[in-house]
Amino acid sequence: MGSRTLLLILGLHFTLLGNQVAKGCPRGLTANGSQQCDDIDECNEWDSAPPCGSNATCYNTYGSFYCHCLPGFVSTTTFKFTPLTGECKDLNECLEKPQVCGSNTICLNTIGSFNCQCQPGFRSNLTNVTRHCEDTDECNEIAGVCGVGGDCQNQKGSYSCLCHPGYSNYNNKQAQCSVLTCDQFKANETPGQTVPGLAGLLSLMRNSCLALSNSGDAAGGRLTGEVLLENVFTEMDRLLSHDILSNSQEVSGLLGAVEDAMRLIGPQLRDNHTTNETDHAATELAVRRGQTPPTGPISLANDNARLDTSWETATGNGTYPGFALVGLVCYKTMETSVNNSFQYLTDTDTDTDTASKPSYQISSKVVTAFVSNPATDHLAQPVILTFKHLQVRAESVEMNYTCVFWSEGRVQEKGGAWSRRGCTKVTSNATHTVCSCSHLSSFAVLMALYPVEHTFELRLLTWLGLSVSVVCLLLCILTFWLCRSIQGTRTTIHLHLCVCLFIADLVFLSGISHTQSKGGCRVVAGLLHLFFLGSFSWMLLEGVQLYLMVVLVFNTTIRPLYLYAVGYGLPLAIVIISAITYPDGYGTTQHCWLSLERGFIWSFFGPVCTIIILNVFFFIITVWRLAQKFSSLNTNLSNLRKIKVFTVTAVAQLCVLGTMWIFGVFQFQEEGTVVMTYLFTILNSLQGALLFIMHCLLNKTVREEYCKLLSCICTPQKKRYSEVSTTNRSSSQSQGSRSAENTGESQI
Repeated sequence: MGSRTLLLILGLHFTLLGNQVAKGCPRGLTANGSQQCDDIDECNEWDSAPPCGSNATCYNTYGSFYCHCLPGFVSTTTFKFTPLTGECKDLNECLEKPQVCGSNTICLNTIGSFNCQCQPGFRSNLTNVTRHCEDTDECNEIAGVCGVGGDCQNQKGSYSCLCHPGYSNYNNKQAQCSVLTCDQFKANETPGQTVPGLAGLLSLMRNSCLALSNSGDAAGGRLTGEVLLENVFTEMDRLLSHDILSNSQEVSGLLGAVEDAMRLIGPQLRDNHTTNETDHAATELAVRRGQTPPTGPISLANDNARLDTSWETATGNGTYPGFALVGLVCYKTMETSVNNSFQYLTDTDTDTDTASKPSYQISSKVVTAFVSNPATDHLAQPVILTFKHLQVRAESVEMNYTCVFWSEGRVQEKGGAWSRRGCTKVTSNATHTVCSCSHLSSFAVLMALYPVEHTFELRLLTWLGLSVSVVCLLLCILTFWLCRSIQGTRTTIHLHLCVCLFIADLVFLSGISHTQSKGGCRVVAGLLHLFFLGSFSWMLLEGVQLYLMVVLVFNTTIRPLYLYAVGYGLPLAIVIISAITYPDGYGTTQHCWLSLERGFIWSFFGPVCTIIILNVFFFIITVWRLAQKFSSLNTNLSNLRKIKVFTVTAVAQLCVLGTMWIFGVFQFQEEGTVVMTYLFTILNSLQGALLFIMHCLLNKTVREEYCKLLSCICTPQKKRYSEVSTTNRSSSQSQGSRSAENTGESQI
């Protein structure tokens, strides 16, 4: 143990001595075992990152080191530096040595180096000795670079196409020469075949077309695309301002000429996006040029319409001419000239009987949509057109919106007409309609009017019928309330059924068509919802009452609290929940009733259908049990006959109200037919009268009460005319009268 202790002491002594020596070595040196200082190699002794960084080389010296930048980098200070005195940054050879890549090249700097690429129109000829790009002869290397109608001329780094007469590349010298026909701008000299005032526009475009096709001396008078567009719109403004389009043939002539003109002008425009607007027309054109066809969506819009399509539709599947064009022209005042051209507006675009067709009128501005691709009769991807309506949808007229295009040439002698072929309505609201079309042409939105015929007769029928119904319901209410001999659960049900229908009819008469006040219309719709649901709730209670009387125990009654909870509480809960869920569902632009949007109408028809199904179930069970009881020897036959009468009247009542609202479903649609309107009006008007007949006039007890009331009213009048009659004789006559009346009573 002593020797080990000695060795530890000696080791500690030498350690302390070495530390003292190390403390005397300069920075960059370290003490060795012989009490001398050795150099530290900083360039090799590092753990995480080299001391000079990744863009420099480290050189060790005695007691220190220095850094030297790698090729492609330059020091921020001196040639030799340390991390404390400098750093290496990238050397941009493309700026420091402009000719580093040689002629006809493009220098691309990289971190620590650079790359050389040939300019467009040149190809690489790089060797280890020189960097050189030589010209590419596109005329020989690219087959058909100028098309069949052009001659290719090679130039240093480029080429140009010289088009033959009748061909043009629209001033794009590196585009293929395509056929350019100017005959579409030649005015037809046949009398009556040319639009008056269109000759100036056609002449302007024909001269420009001939100049563009390099035909003779006309090339010297070529106008720029911008000037030509301005001149065309000046001619259009002059023509449309005089309102001289008197027939569909003249409309077709103008629409076709403008579309051809825009196709010719668009490729000549310098800018990629051009707009022009005058008092009578507006246009927006988008052009893309290049060696490769453009791709992606494209949208054009103005204050009245919007076009959404794609550049793939503009280029098509044919030969790419070096440019792509999309355009939209809006005619601000043409709708008055085309507001009667609806001869072929049918599902099959054929001339059929127009007796059952609705009337139409233009509901948007007329627009022309076109692209550079001439084959647009059957597009692979439909175009989307959004139209702004000329006016907000009328509240008092039922209508529908139809997407149409101007079909010219179907019947040459008639010039053209609106057609819906290939166009469908995507969506529509009060202000806009979105259309999807599988071809391009001139488009518009038509408003189809569905006027309810015989409006005066319908209103008269409604007022007269509902007035009679209200009077009859009032008589029913007074009868069930005041006639003590018929008081009971079923009479209470009939009383409140008539009260609900009475209030609903009054509200219907006073407010169903008053849609001017939005708040008032909502209140009317809510009241109709509540009390019509209430009438069906009381009908449900009548079915339950009949079920209890026949199937369970005779003369079973329902507590009044339960009656009111179901008769009024259930409809009120449905209305409150509906109003909280969708408050805008009460009131439409045509009726103060429930909206058809979001299926809100089913907050009424859902409970109604459920109640009808339940009552049908109750009545079937009731009739089945009655048949069983009649087939057996039952001593209580009078009660069975009473229940039979109750059941018959209840079934008849359900049929009247249920059938009425089956037709009511169609009445409140946007395109309700006249037949459904009349059926709903008749049934709705007569329901009060039918209830009075079934529950009052055909009821023996009620008739007896009516006779007593009439006898009390008529007796004072008889006394004035027969003063000599005795009291006994009057009594005997009264008894005879009552016996005579009883012999004629209905035994229902």
